[in-house]
Amino acid sequence: MSLVLLLALPIIPMIIFYFQTQNPKHANKPHPPGPPRLPFIGNLHHFDGRSPHTYLRRLSEKYGPVTSLKLGFRRVVVISSADAVKEIIKSHDAVFSSRPALATVRRLTYNYLDVAFSPYNDAWREMRKISTIHLFSAKQVQSFRPVFKDEVAKMMGKIARDAASSAVADLSETMMSLSSNTICRVAFGKSYGDERYGKSRFHDLLRDTQPLLGGFFMADYLPSLRWIDNLSGMAAKLDKIFKDMDAFCEEVIEEHMKPNRPKSMEGDIIDVMLRMKRDGSASFDITLDHIKALLVGIIIGGSDGTATALEWALTALMKKPSSMKKVQAEIRQLAGKKEMIDEEDIEKLPYLRAVVKETLRLFPPGPLLLPRETIKKCSINGYEIEGGTMVYINAWAIARDPTTWENADEFLPERFLAAEIDVRGQNPKVIPFGFGRRGCPGIGMGMSAIELALANVLHKFEWELPHGMKEEDIDFDSEPGFGLHKKNALRLVPKLVFA
Repeated sequence: MSLVLLLALPIIPMIIFYFQTQNPKHANKPHPPGPPRLPFIGNLHHFDGRSPHTYLRRLSEKYGPVTSLKLGFRRVVVISSADAVKEIIKSHDAVFSSRPALATVRRLTYNYLDVAFSPYNDAWREMRKISTIHLFSAKQVQSFRPVFKDEVAKMMGKIARDAASSAVADLSETMMSLSSNTICRVAFGKSYGDERYGKSRFHDLLRDTQPLLGGFFMADYLPSLRWIDNLSGMAAKLDKIFKDMDAFCEEVIEEHMKPNRPKSMEGDIIDVMLRMKRDGSASFDITLDHIKALLVGIIIGGSDGTATALEWALTALMKKPSSMKKVQAEIRQLAGKKEMIDEEDIEKLPYLRAVVKETLRLFPPGPLLLPRETIKKCSINGYEIEGGTMVYINAWAIARDPTTWENADEFLPERFLAAEIDVRGQNPKVIPFGFGRRGCPGIGMGMSAIELALANVLHKFEWELPHGMKEEDIDFDSEPGFGLHKKNALRLVPKLVFA
C-alpha cells in the first residue's frame, strides 16, 4: 500500500493543477472554447511557434473567434474577429490595456523600471501622453521630414549605383538600412554607423535582437522549468542583448548631455525627454531609465515595422505587374521627371496610399500584435474572460477574414479606393498598428516614412527579376516567429528611368 502511495505522490499535484485550470461549471457566463488540454503543460505540446498567427487562425476556424488556450500556467485568449475587437474598443479598452511580464519584453523593454510600463498604471499613462503629445505629434513628425527625405535620397543614390552597374539590389537589406538610419537620426540625432550605407552598430544590434523577440522562453509559461532556458542558451543571449542595448542607450544619452554635442541632436526624441526631465514639466519625475525604456521601444518597434512594410509592398507589386504599372503611372503622371517625390505629392497619390494600406492589411508587421493582459474580469462575445488572462489579438487573421473582406487573400489595392478605410486603429477590420490605449503612438511617422520611400523607388526605377527568375518564383514565405519577416530576401535588378 505504501509503495502505491509513493508512486502516486508525483501525480497528485498534476491532477490538482488540472482540475484547477478547468472552467467552472457554474460560472455566470461560459468561458471561451478551445482545444483539449493536458495536465501541467496545457496546450504547450501542440502550440506552433513557427507560425503562430496561422496556427491560431486554424484554431479560431474550429472553435470560434474567441478561443481559449492554456500555455503552462498562463490562461490565454485569442481574439480573431473584427466584432470582438469592436467590442473591446467600445467597452473594455482599459481592461485590455495591460501587458504580461514576458521574459523578452521585461528584459529588453521594461526591466529598467521593474515592468513599470507594462501594467496599465499612472506612470504608463503619463509616458503614453508624452509620446503622443510631445514625441510623435503631427507637428513633431513634420519636423522630422527633412530627415526622412535625406535618408531616402541616400538610399536612392545607392540604388542608382546598383542600376549603373546592372547589379542585383538586396532590397531587404536596403530597406532595413533605410529604416534603422532614419530612426537613429530621429531618436538620437545622428546615424551610428560607418561611411558605407546601412552598415552600423545600431543595425547590427537590431538584427541580433529580432530573433529573440519571437523566441520561446520556458520561464514565461512554466517557471519551475526556467533552467531549460539556461541550458538552451536563450537566457544568456537575452542577457547579452540587454547589456548591449543598455550600453548603447547609455552612450547616446550621455552624448546628448555634453555641452559640445552635435547641433543635429537639438529637437530629437532624447533631447525632448531630457528637456522635460530638466524642467519638470511631466506629472512625475522622469529618470534616465524612463528614457532608456522609451528608446528601446522605439528601436524595436520603429525600425522593423517600416522596413517590413516596404519589403512586402515591393514583393506584392512584383507578383502583380498590373498593380505595379498602375501605381507607377500615377506617380510619374503627377511628378514627371521631378528629382524627388515629397510629402505634398503623396497627398495627391491615392493609388499609392491604397497600395500601402493593402500591404499593411495582408502583411501586418506584428501579425499577433503585442500580447495584452486583462486587468479584471470582463465579457467578450458572451464569453467570460478572467482578469490576468494573456490576450493575443490576431490582426493577420482579422484582416484576412473572408466574412469581412471580399477575395480576402488577394492583393487588391482598389478595395481602399472604393471605400475610405482607416488602418490606424479606428477600424477594427484592419489594425496593423494596434488600437486604443495600446495602439502604436508612432503611426503617423511610420506611415509617412513608408509612403515617401515607396513612392520614390517606384518613381525613378523600373524593377526586374534577377536572371533566371520568373514571376511564379516570387514567394510570400515568412520566417518562423511572432514577426512577419520575409524568409527569403527580396533581390531585384533596378533600371534607372531618368537621371
